[in-house]
Amino acid sequence: MLRWFTAGESHGPQLTVLMEGLPAGLELSSADLTPDLRRRQGGHGRGGRQQIEVDEARIVSGVRGGVTLGSPLALVIVNRDHANWVAEMTPEKEGFDPKPVTALRPGHADLAGALKYGHSDVRNVLERSSARETASRVAAGGVAKKLLAEFGVRVTSFTQSIGAVDIGYDAVDPAALDAQEIGESPVRCPVPEAGRRMVEEIDAAAERGDTLGGTFRVIATGLPPGLGSHVHWDRKLDARLAMAIISINAVKGVEFGAGFEGAGRPGSAFHDEIDFSEGRFRHLTNRAGGLTGGTTNGEPVDLRAAIKPISTMKKPMQSVDLKTKEKVAAHYERSDVCVVPAAGVIGEAMVALVLADSFLEKFGGDSVAEINRNLRGYLESIGR
Repeated sequence: MLRWFTAGESHGPQLTVLMEGLPAGLELSSADLTPDLRRRQGGHGRGGRQQIEVDEARIVSGVRGGVTLGSPLALVIVNRDHANWVAEMTPEKEGFDPKPVTALRPGHADLAGALKYGHSDVRNVLERSSARETASRVAAGGVAKKLLAEFGVRVTSFTQSIGAVDIGYDAVDPAALDAQEIGESPVRCPVPEAGRRMVEEIDAAAERGDTLGGTFRVIATGLPPGLGSHVHWDRKLDARLAMAIISINAVKGVEFGAGFEGAGRPGSAFHDEIDFSEGRFRHLTNRAGGLTGGTTNGEPVDLRAAIKPISTMKKPMQSVDLKTKEKVAAHYERSDVCVVPAAGVIGEAMVALVLADSFLEKFGGDSVAEINRNLRGYLESIGR
């Protein structure tokens, strides 16, 4: 129902997003997308690139007078740093002056990408595999979040752990999260004392020339039961969400609700008991993370993702040269120390895009007003 694509290289002239399937009648402006783009660039531990770019998504089609038309939406994010890379990144033969990168970086797509596509210059891989591409996703996710908000759905995130500092699964009430308070933390952690220790961990890693990973949570509230389906593997909403989250650069694991910790519990201490009160069904806990049988069950969707430490380090690891096959220190490309706080914002975007697609699949219409009518009729039919 909702299709989207991104294009562009890290040091190319721009990032481009194309979205198709948005309904008509959604109020949307470029300014709506700026807050999330700014949040993606923030967080303690970010590197020098964020001082160069001031990301703004410019709408170039699909919107007229601040309202979507139902036609394809196109967004453009200019790469300011491209001015310093014109000779290396020009698509034309004329003026092309590359400085080939052959020192492979452990943990990056360098070696696998070079072997797959037959490249002798690793820059042909690292430009697209760079996390710079995620700015495109955040812009697209901002559109999806604006659409979901029309129907009372809210998507937010926070940092649960960085390095050895972990606030734990039960430390916060997802339904009571305050996005403003989270944003005031330099690491987007809702527990101030833990956030302070996370900052100390990042600073210590930076002193060592090292990097840190961690985990972030994404919570979606206001979802009706019935999104997704149990009837086919590729229609299960948790499967689609897991794919979206694992596609984020450096993410190596994803869980829903109590997840891996819950796997060690007996069934009586894991499954969410069902209750019926005030005219509706509800669950007394949410250890399943708001999804049962691949379908939303009316509780908040709650997932956590594990993001590995950034692979590019000031103190480079041992590696091999792609061309000479000799041992070398890994290539150093300007990098961050920790991106977990920013990764949560990217996670919000990916969750919002999947949920928006599933929402349109269930309540599809050509306009926001038509989708609202379909939603109201469905909620009335199930007593909500």
